[in-house]
Amino acid sequence: MVEDVRHIRRQVLPNGLTVITEEMQHIRSISVGIWVKTGSRDEDPEWNGISHFIEHMVFKGTKQRSAEDIARQVDSIGGNMDAFTAKECICFNVKVLDEHLPVAMDVLSDLVLHPTFDIKDIGRERGVILEEIKMDEDNPDYLVHEIFTQNFWKDHPLGKPILGTKDTVRKFEQQVVFDTYSQRFHPGDLIIAAAGNINHDRFVSLVFEYFQHIRPVANGHRSNPPKVVPRIIMRNKKALEQVQICIGVPCHPIAHEKRYASYILNTVLGGGMSSRLFQNIRERQGLVYAIYSDLNPYRDTGCLGVYAGTSRESARRVVESVIAEFRNLKLSPVPEEELRRCKDQLKGSLMLSLESSTARMSNLARQEMYFDRFYSLDELIERIEEVTSDDLQALANEFFCPENIAVTILGNLNGLKLTRDQLAC
Repeated sequence: MVEDVRHIRRQVLPNGLTVITEEMQHIRSISVGIWVKTGSRDEDPEWNGISHFIEHMVFKGTKQRSAEDIARQVDSIGGNMDAFTAKECICFNVKVLDEHLPVAMDVLSDLVLHPTFDIKDIGRERGVILEEIKMDEDNPDYLVHEIFTQNFWKDHPLGKPILGTKDTVRKFEQQVVFDTYSQRFHPGDLIIAAAGNINHDRFVSLVFEYFQHIRPVANGHRSNPPKVVPRIIMRNKKALEQVQICIGVPCHPIAHEKRYASYILNTVLGGGMSSRLFQNIRERQGLVYAIYSDLNPYRDTGCLGVYAGTSRESARRVVESVIAEFRNLKLSPVPEEELRRCKDQLKGSLMLSLESSTARMSNLARQEMYFDRFYSLDELIERIEEVTSDDLQALANEFFCPENIAVTILGNLNGLKLTRDQLAC
């Protein structure tokens, strides 16, 4: 295929802040994101969860606006403002009609640059986050993933929960919030990305107006690459009806040259309703309702994981069946018809994922963060097409070594046990 030319421009301001835009003249919306290139993995373990806490706190008011003022001003122009914290970034974003960009930038820059972090708001927000932690811990799917992650990258910040823990959140005070904010929110670690019906030069001028005064500082803390020590974790929780299972192996970092083969291997294994896990374990054996695999690559490591929910009586069979799929991928090349289908599925997902201005904006920022360059859709598709069945088999033999397999099982286990020998593949 020949992709329509994407009108992408990049500029670095004198203070080191990076601005990237994509002009999309056929739509009326503009999406803007202010991205901070550090996340929960870059926190001091004593203050685990502080990045997510700051993300919440900036919406509580600035020197010029109350939290209600922020909400009303965005609502009054029909905009949508949001934020999220991830392991390696924080993002504040807004989507508005093109005519309302100046107002949106005024509000978005104000809440990011001038939060007050009022003591009373901090006290209230601690309570909100503690309730959020309780809510997530009541979700078995979330909980088994958290237990798995904490043990997969044990004693490393990447394994810590993004929300923090009850113990760390209770300790958050105004000074540590200000200190962390000042260390993280500096121009060298900021990307401002925008996509939609936008003029690059005018947008850069707008960004310069609001952000020119912030000065560069020494780069903040970056955590070292984590070490994986695969463990088998059996956690009993009698209140659960189902047994929750996570099985995972280390995989390559996000910018690794074998990433395209990794995408396809994940698609073959458990990336949809036609995947091997879904067809063989749900459809043919009827052992599960939900089962899938997912790829979680980071800047210096990664994990290819499988999730399944099943009954206690079927748990061992589900684990054995997942291991059998690992074994099959190691021993037998993926047939050409299946490889073709998975490539087409992956290409279709890529194209559909870039239909909105928000998706394009996120795509710009993430490529800047991890690759320092932009890969066009045509380039991505070309790289996907280059992957062979032999590449997938070699990657399966690299990933699915029995000594690298980690397992977490959560539920009413009633004596259920699992040994390393049962993971042989």
